[in-house]
Amino acid sequence: MEKLCIVDRFEGSYAVLEYNGEMFNFPVELLPANVKEGDILDFKITVDVEETLQMKKRINEKMERLFIDED
Repeated sequence: MEKLCIVDRFEGSYAVLEYNGEMFNFPVELLPANVKEGDILDFKITVDVEETLQMKKRINEKMERLFIDED
């Protein structure tokens, strides 16, 4: 999936981005260091399948401990 956004301005620790006429805040720390107002950002968003599975495993383990400890 590829999306293009325009950097409209910076407000504190956020960049205000425009996408399809809508504005939204995006953390500056997640952007390249050299980004500036007016730049076009090319977003390629993917799902990290391995990390998702690991997170689900950790949550399930916590849930099991929670319910086992209550007995």
